[in-house]
This record gives sequence, C-alpha cells and structure tokens, in this order.
Amino acid sequence: MHGAFLQPGDELRAETLLPLLTDSVRARLGERIVLPDADPTAAYLLRDLIEQHVTDGVSLYEAGRLLHFDPSYLVRAFSREFGMSPYRYLTSRRVDEARRLILDGHPLDRVATSSGFYDQPHLARHFKRILGVSPGVFARTAGLAAAST
Repeated sequence: MHGAFLQPGDELRAETLLPLLTDSVRARLGERIVLPDADPTAAYLLRDLIEQHVTDGVSLYEAGRLLHFDPSYLVRAFSREFGMSPYRYLTSRRVDEARRLILDGHPLDRVATSSGFYDQPHLARHFKRILGVSPGVFARTAGLAAAST
C-alpha cells in the first residue's frame, strides 16, 4: 500500500487497498468481520461512474458520496461482481483509450495524459503489464501493420 501512495496517478489504487488493509488488520486483531452481501447494483453503478470519468478519474470517496454507498462496500461489491478491483478496471480502460489514441496516430507524449495517466512512464508501466509491449513498440507495430494493408 505504501507504494501506491508514492506513485503519482495511482490514488485510486491506494483508496482501493485501504479497506482491504483495514479489514485485514481488524481480523488480525481478532475482530470478527461480518461483511454484508454485496449488492450487484452498487458494482454496476460504480462501473458506470468510472466509465464517465475514465480520463479524469473519480475517487472512491467521491463515488461513495455520489452513489450513496460506503467506499469499502463499493470496492467489495465491484470486486465480487467483476473479478477485479475498481482500480484495475479503470487502469485497463485507460490502456484501452491509450491504445485507441495510438492507433489514431496521436503522439505518444500526449497519449499518456489524454488517456488519464499521470505521465508517460505511468502509461508505459501499465500498458506493458496489460498488453505485454510498450506503447512505443505498439505504435511502431501498428504503423507497420497499417502500412502493409
């Protein structure tokens, strides 16, 4: 979690990890944690909100305020319904947007911020983790593929 606080642009990751860490500490201290069943409605509402804010982002606390759910509950409901955290979902959507911008011919130095990443290294780290290649290699490969058609 400490690493999430050190990486600019990963605030949602830190917010997503916080309720999980809190539950873990409470359980370690012997507290019995009873979680209510997650309502899929909360997960879908959060997904729709994230979709509206892919590039500018939305904090879990703002989402909780707008959707009238506790942020911890939103994390659990989303993760249970979609099999990934809200942070991973947002990151994958941003990589999708970056890929689209690259295919449309936008310069890489603008792709990062236009797709919601903090800077180019932030984009490159996530792009490579998700797609297996760097944005530069992807752009060169896409350019070659386009030239051969």
